[in-house]
Amino acid sequence: MKSINKVAILGGGLLGGSLALRLEGRARYSLWARREASVAEAHGLGIVGATASLSEAVAEADLVVLSVPVGAMPGLLEQAVAAGLPASALVTDVGSVKRVVHQSMKAVIEHAGLRFIGGHPMAGSESRGVTAARADLFDGAACLLTDDEQVGECWTRALENFWVDVGCRVRWMNSEDHDALVARISHFPHVMAAATADVALVNPADARYGGGGLRDTTRVAGGDAAMWAEILLENRGAVASSLRAVVGSLGDVLAMLEKGDHEALLAWLEDTQGRYLLARAAKQDEASRSHE
Repeated sequence: MKSINKVAILGGGLLGGSLALRLEGRARYSLWARREASVAEAHGLGIVGATASLSEAVAEADLVVLSVPVGAMPGLLEQAVAAGLPASALVTDVGSVKRVVHQSMKAVIEHAGLRFIGGHPMAGSESRGVTAARADLFDGAACLLTDDEQVGECWTRALENFWVDVGCRVRWMNSEDHDALVARISHFPHVMAAATADVALVNPADARYGGGGLRDTTRVAGGDAAMWAEILLENRGAVASSLRAVVGSLGDVLAMLEKGDHEALLAWLEDTQGRYLLARAAKQDEASRSHE
């Protein structure tokens, strides 16, 4: 199995900073951020391995974690190679989509003789930047890994063990299945939160009268708009499929209301309630098994 003695985290945002905090005092690492101000903020959090020097960050790295927007990944990796990234390193990422990452990284990876495995820890927050970083962000989170290039068991085992040590539950799938899954369980719900905010908060001051339901339903709409625009466009095919499905579902509900069809409306609400309860039980079961 490939040994990971030094981790280079490229990107000093929420995920990169949280990963660095998790590794602080546990493993050798570096956290690269482009801006000196971000490096200073990271140092203020106790991330002593933060640096604005890319060559310093990638020196002797066995694992590189790209923690920048998907569109910036190929260019940043090219810069890392030019700055001295060892050809023996394994490259992964924390991006929210995977097909476009595998496609866009292919030329750089092959030219540099590197290996790439896609990664997506399902952890985050509506807050952004390294100042929002938390050492426990990945505790119990699912981490979805995509090995489309079939890099070999010694590499896949090394990366799986790395994320397990960080606190994640690892699952493997191909990039197409990944993007279809996260469209339903992550990207589409964000659109629905934004749409709810668009309608329910047409007068934002009305929120002072709302309860937990309004707060919970709209919370993720407070996320980084630029980041989410990029994510939704990168996975637009799969997200559009979910949106078409919900348009049909909402159309059915509208028809029930217009007809005053109590029986059909109750059946729909009971069905969706049942799905929620089954999903909650499955997640609780998964969490309990991960602690065994």
